[in-house]
Amino acid sequence: MERFFADFHIHVGRARNKPVKMAAARTLTVEAVLHEARVRKGLDVITLIDGVCTNVLSELDDLVRSDRLHQLPGGGYAYENGLVVLLGGEIEVSGPVGGAAHFGCWFPTLSAAKDFHDWLGTVEKNPSLSSQRARTNAHTLQAETKSRGGLFIVHHAFTPHKGLYGNCVSSLAEMVDPNKADALELGLSADSHMADCLPELADVTFLSNSDAHSLPKIAREYNALMMEEASFAEVELALHRQAGRRVTGNYGLHPKLGKYHRTRCAKCGNPVDELSGECSCGSSRRVMGVYDRLMEIRHTDCPLHPAHRPPYTYQVPLEFIPGLGPKALGKLLKQFGTEMAVLHQGEFADISAVVGEDLARAIERARTGDVNFDEGGGGVYGKIVL
Repeated sequence: MERFFADFHIHVGRARNKPVKMAAARTLTVEAVLHEARVRKGLDVITLIDGVCTNVLSELDDLVRSDRLHQLPGGGYAYENGLVVLLGGEIEVSGPVGGAAHFGCWFPTLSAAKDFHDWLGTVEKNPSLSSQRARTNAHTLQAETKSRGGLFIVHHAFTPHKGLYGNCVSSLAEMVDPNKADALELGLSADSHMADCLPELADVTFLSNSDAHSLPKIAREYNALMMEEASFAEVELALHRQAGRRVTGNYGLHPKLGKYHRTRCAKCGNPVDELSGECSCGSSRRVMGVYDRLMEIRHTDCPLHPAHRPPYTYQVPLEFIPGLGPKALGKLLKQFGTEMAVLHQGEFADISAVVGEDLARAIERARTGDVNFDEGGGGVYGKIVL
């Protein structure tokens, strides 16, 4: 068995010079993602979560025809730089009593992804765009995914915008079939300590993914998996903790850095009174925080971690560290190769030799959690206070 690093939620901004994820950067192209994820970030596996969109499929076809992308026997595709790519789609469906939520649907082959794309054309206005509202329900979406050999993932489950718990229901079974949900993505403003206050999730594998809308955001959250090799089939075994395969670690932002961690006034962005729900500006409109929503729906005051739950390691991406700009980051990547190598293998003395003691000390404090935070909320990221 080997350890593999994976980020299973990376968007595409443009393909064939046309928009895919409207809120994503123009520079987030298919080939740029495949390069950044492997060469700069050091990932082994990704899910291209817009891999079922029309123009992304077309570009992937080109890469296969040019022998730069090869289908693996166990599903998934190996890119020329060694990165293994899974194909997915992020689909939005309405909640049973209001709201809407996003789900990830992953597929082992281009043919399965294309077939799913064709089905999306019957329930979406524009299957060339990411994260579109489908005229169906979550149960049907699960069935369509499973019928094509796919995996079904609950995306950013607790966020106030498009999260199952954050925007739609108080229990998983109210919206999806729990037995057909292969994993649950925690989202940037939550961690396993918060989510394990819901005992109904005890058997569910948690994922920590970046939901990257730009190249620097890739791998701001990621997972470690123990598998024989990197492929779709091995990932499926790991999500279900079968044959010795498993997720062995979640690496993510401290929830306080997440931009929806605490409830904030929708008008001015300030904290709201916890009792009245009103802000000092007089507005009662608010953006519910992930922490506050979990306080509403939790069943236990303290997390009850099942035996299979891996450790959640608070990871501060290098771009979040105060004083570490593009020039210093470039020096670190030149010396260590990838961001993963800096975060997981770099020794203090070696880092100090590259960027100086002050920055090396800041990186070390961030790696060990020796920092304070200004909490994020209302769509604004939190900040590290050294």
